[in-house]
Parts: sequence; structure tokens; C-alpha cells
Amino acid sequence: MTVAPTLPTVRPETTKLPAAIIAPTPRETAPTTPMLRPSRYLFVSGAPPFDSEMVEEPADNPYVRDPDTSFAPAEDLNAADAREQVRRLRDAIEYHDYRYYVANDPVVADRTYDALFERLQELEDAFDLRDENSPTRRVGGEPIDELETVEHVAPLLSLQSSGDADEIRAFDRRIRDRVADVRYSAEPKFDGFSVEVVYEGGAFDRAVTRGDGREGEDVSANVRTIGSVPLHLPDDAPDFLAVRGEVYMPRSGFQALNERRIERGDDPFANPRNAAAGTVRLLDPETVADRPLDVFFYDVIDTSATLDSQIEAFDLLRELGFRVDDETTVVGDVEAVIDYRDRLADTRDELEYEIDGVVAKVVDFDARAQLGSTARHPRWAFAYKFPARTGETTVERIVVQVGRTGKLTPVALLDPVDVQGVTISRATLHNAAQVRRLGVCEGASVRIERAGDVIPEVVEVIEGSDGDFAMPETCPICDGHVVQEGEHHYCTNASCPAQLRRSLQHFCSRDAMDIEGVGTEAADRLVEAGLVGSLADLYTLGRDELVALDGWGERSADNLLAELEASKAVDLGTFVYALGIRHVGTERARALAAAFSLDDLLDASVEDLRSVEDVGPEVAEAVASYFDEAENVETVERLLAAGVSPERRDRGDELDGLTVVFTGSVPGYTRSELTELLETHGASVTSSVSGETDYLVVGENPGTRKREQADEEGVETLDPGAFEERILSRL
Repeated sequence: MTVAPTLPTVRPETTKLPAAIIAPTPRETAPTTPMLRPSRYLFVSGAPPFDSEMVEEPADNPYVRDPDTSFAPAEDLNAADAREQVRRLRDAIEYHDYRYYVANDPVVADRTYDALFERLQELEDAFDLRDENSPTRRVGGEPIDELETVEHVAPLLSLQSSGDADEIRAFDRRIRDRVADVRYSAEPKFDGFSVEVVYEGGAFDRAVTRGDGREGEDVSANVRTIGSVPLHLPDDAPDFLAVRGEVYMPRSGFQALNERRIERGDDPFANPRNAAAGTVRLLDPETVADRPLDVFFYDVIDTSATLDSQIEAFDLLRELGFRVDDETTVVGDVEAVIDYRDRLADTRDELEYEIDGVVAKVVDFDARAQLGSTARHPRWAFAYKFPARTGETTVERIVVQVGRTGKLTPVALLDPVDVQGVTISRATLHNAAQVRRLGVCEGASVRIERAGDVIPEVVEVIEGSDGDFAMPETCPICDGHVVQEGEHHYCTNASCPAQLRRSLQHFCSRDAMDIEGVGTEAADRLVEAGLVGSLADLYTLGRDELVALDGWGERSADNLLAELEASKAVDLGTFVYALGIRHVGTERARALAAAFSLDDLLDASVEDLRSVEDVGPEVAEAVASYFDEAENVETVERLLAAGVSPERRDRGDELDGLTVVFTGSVPGYTRSELTELLETHGASVTSSVSGETDYLVVGENPGTRKREQADEEGVETLDPGAFEERILSRL
């Protein structure tokens, strides 16, 4: 590869690609219609022309240029023809994704893209041709039960960092004491969420969070939904490639997402970084696909190719179709790095993504090897941070907000103050303990910092006052009972308007009552229209009032009513989980259902609840507090009166006394399905390995900790085949 004077240049004639995003395309689907693909973004107009040589157009593919979308019925195709059409559709759609998300130069209209996408979905379903790395997987797959731990290809170390120019100059002196000829790659320091993405044989294999730097969580299903992440690399790609990228949420997408959350009564995200990090770690890929995520790639962690410098690594990323940032450059000394940081500090607000400094990396890989690393960070890289954005003002009042989980959060209403061009009039105080630690009260003079350059936060009391603050004993929204758990306070009324939308979504989710058609938008419409004021109101909905809802029709209404009727016969454990009691997941709900009838559970004391395995004091208090709330008991009674009939299903004894732990996925099953299957037949499925564990089932993409625990405890491990033979065959 040619060593260019600046990054990211692949070849002299290549034009830089635009990096800025304006706004996400709004979702326009009916409540019962699944999203066909992730939201696409509108890019800045006037972008330079795309270099088509960078990623080659699929040859002889009828779905690339002016495709004919008048497809013959799927049933008219034989299996061979269907497989061939699926192959061509996948190649074309991946190319269109690159042209749209990375190159900002689409060659087909959105409606044409949608037609191709829908046809691919149709054929994959009709001929059972689904594939994990198909473009259709970008819409999100089935929810998962937990994120598995995966070891990194190589350690993802943190960086030395400082906002002091003298510190980066000292870093440079240490470098030059050992390496004579040094150039630096100067790059923006993205304020996002770091991931490792691995490709085997040119295909997307896995994505892993940074975690502790040695191992992280497998978030493959979620990262796969991001449009700018390649699912397949060009034919000349290395056989093995591990890259590092930063998942982020564009400013405009973040703002739009928070506006939607506030409108439906949810807590807004604090900043784009928190929003991106929280989204990537969700257990429902379909929800991830519906959020405006993007990613910049900036490092090659490991590869079967031969690379000698950061320039070559960056060139490789560009050539393979990865999205890279066009602010990166190569400089000859540390003063140029400082100038680069100062320039970006002045223009950072013009970017469509958050940065909190710049990173200087030694360009030459041999020099990096000579410099080495400590246990915590490489000696060849330094993060030169921007100064914090702070201001001083006065607390006029402290109010309490109620979030979607019922959590009460104190918020300081401030005398408006300008903090680097942004007027700040309110700031989070997090919880009552934080208020006490800081000594915040009404009338106090405080220092405000824009944490992550976005959310205002009180960081210091400069001068106190005679005021005082105490959390309310009843919910400020519904007057429901408030309980304290650790440093946090919660409203226990599940029908509290501040919580209702979230409770409704959870109640209808797949692992709960499995009522299809009540997602985020449908829940919002039902609550806003006044049709649902508690969970029990679902079962009093009428066809005419549903048809009258905006975006609904007769078919949607009929489908929902049928789903509601079918949900009435439900396992008691599933019903308990569906109620949305804090700290009660599927496993604890099943344990409670095994120990109590519904009537007994309603009357159970904290001591009674503590007798159940895996129910500690915090969980017991949450369950008891839930059923101490009169509104919650009334909701349960109304659900029963509407015909919902939770039943304790008989357990078989084929696996009685057997304790099993899973790590990784078992083909053909979700974790919830396996847990329910085994527990229905007498086994106990737990989340951690102990001396009482009989088997650890090691599926695909397993974590390392559970296997290490199994080795320490002498627990036998089973692969999926042995699991089928040794356990499932007994059922």
C-alpha cells in the first residue's frame, strides 16, 4: 500500500467521504407492522462524488441499477431459483447499504430498496433460507436472555489521557527518548461506545463490547443492525480481521429519540454516549434496529494481512468498506497534535457526533512494538482531552421527576446560565444521597458541568443556604406509595401514568403475555387516547374504538383482540413476570410461581418470600411492596375478572434434582424456551456455576467465566450434541 501524507487517503484520486449526518428518517409503520429495516439517514448535500473503485459493484446483478421489482409470486419459484435470487438480492442490498450509509451516493430510490428488501424477506421465509449475516438481520432478531461474555482477540487497553498540554509534551519526550523518527496519527476521540468486530472468511462473525479490556459482552445481534457495519467484506479481504470501532448516536438522532421518549413519559437519555451504550447492550435487537446508531472504525486489532503502519491499517479499512472519519490526519510532531486539538475544539459543535478530545498514535507499527504497553495502556498513544464545560449559578428550586421504571429523580431548577453557548436552566441531582453528599439546597450557589458535553449536572456547591430537601413519601404523579432501595426511591404503583407505557409494553412482550402488536407506538396511542389506564384495561378494549385510532384499521384491531383472547390462558410464572415487578425476571417469576399460588403470593410476607431460592431481601421487599399497593392488587383482580386465568402447570419429574447452567446459544432454542422446557420437567436452571451444578451446557459463542467456574468446581460440560443426547432425550 502507498503511504500517504495524510489520513484517510486510500489513493491519490480518492475523494473524502462525508461524515456528517443530518437527521434520521422517521418511522412510518402501523402498530402491528414490523419495521422492514433500520432507519436510514439523510446525509449532507453537496458531497463530493463517490469513488466506485473503492467497493466494487456486484457484476451482472440485475438488482443494482434500475432493478425490475415486479417479481413473480414466490410459489412459482423452485428451490434452486429461489436460492439464486436470494444470493443476488443479498449482494445487491449490501452494496446499496454501503452506497447509502458509508458513501452517501445511493443508486436506487428508497421505494426500490424497500421492494428489494421485502422480496428478500419473502424468499428467506418461504424457502427457509435465513442467514445470520443476511441484510434482513439488520431489522433485529429474536430477543435474547442475557449477554454472553467473550474473550477479546487482543486486549483493548485504555489510553493515557490529560487535558494539559504539558502532559502530552511529556508523552512525546518519552517517545522520542526511545524512537528517533516519530510521526503521529491525529484522530478525533469519539465519545461513544467501543466495540471489537471480528470477521472470519470475509463474513461478520461477532461484535464484543470493550468490557474490562480482556473480555466483553457479545453484542453481535445488536451491532449487526447498524447499517454502516459490513456484513460481508470484498472477495480480496483478509481471511481474518478484527477491527475496533466506536458506536455512537448522531446529535440529531439523539435529540429526536429523546423527544419521542419525553412525549411518551419516559426518562430522556442523559447524553448520546449513554444512549448508544445503553442501546448496544439491550436484549432486544429489534429495539436496537429502531434507534439511530452509527459507527466509526479506527483501528485494526489483528489480521492475517501484513500491515506496517496506521496509514496502511486505515487504508485497509477504507478499501474494505468500513466507515472511517475524515478528520484524521498524520502530523510530524507534538505541537501539530496540539494545534489539531485546538482546531477541533473550536469546530466540535459543527460535527454531527460527540468528541471529547483527540488521540495521538505513533504511526509506525515497529516503533509501537519497541515502545510496548503497560498492564493498563499502550505507551504509543495518548488522549489529549478537551477542557470541561462548566458554569456557576443558583438553585432556585428542586423538583422530583418520575421515570418509566418508577424511579424518582431530584432535579435542580436553575437561574439560567450560559455554559459555552448553551443556556442551562435545569440539572440532574441523580438521587437523594447525591443531594446530601453535595449539600445542594434551594438558594445554593453551585457549579454546573455539562457531563459528556450534553447533560447538565451539579458537581459542586460553592456557597450553601438555609434550605433543605427531602424526597417525597408519596409519588408526585399519582400519590402512590414510595419505597427506598439503596440510594434510590421508587413509586410502587404500576398504573402510575409515568410508568404505564413501559408497563404496558412489558406486559405484552414475548416472554410475558406474548400479545403481538403492542410495541412502543401502539402503547403510546392506547394510553394517549385514554383507552388504557391500567394493564387490565387491555381486556376491555372494543373493536370500534381501536379502529378509530390513528394508524389502525380493522385488520389491526381484529389481530389485537385475537391476541388478547389467546393470552388469557397463561402459566402463573409468566403472569407474575408480566406484571413487571421490579427485580423479578423470568427465572424468579417461575420460582415464585412454583412456591406460591397466586392468592398466597398476594398475601406473602417478606419472610415468606425470602424462603424462595434466589429471592434475597431486596427482591422480597420489591414483591411485597408491589402487592401492598392497593392499585396493583385491583389490577390483578380486574385481570382475573376479565378472564385471564394464570395456572400452575404440572411439572414432570424426568429431570428432577438436576441443576443446569447455560453459556452461549443452543441452536434451535432461545434461552427462555430451554429454561421453561427443563424446569417443566423438574430440572433447575440457574445463572451461575457452583458446586451444586450438574452440567454446564456450552453452546455457540460461549463466555469464559462460566467455563472457568466449571473447571474450578469440577462441573461436567456438555456441547449441544451431548446436551441433546444426555438430557433432552430423556423428555
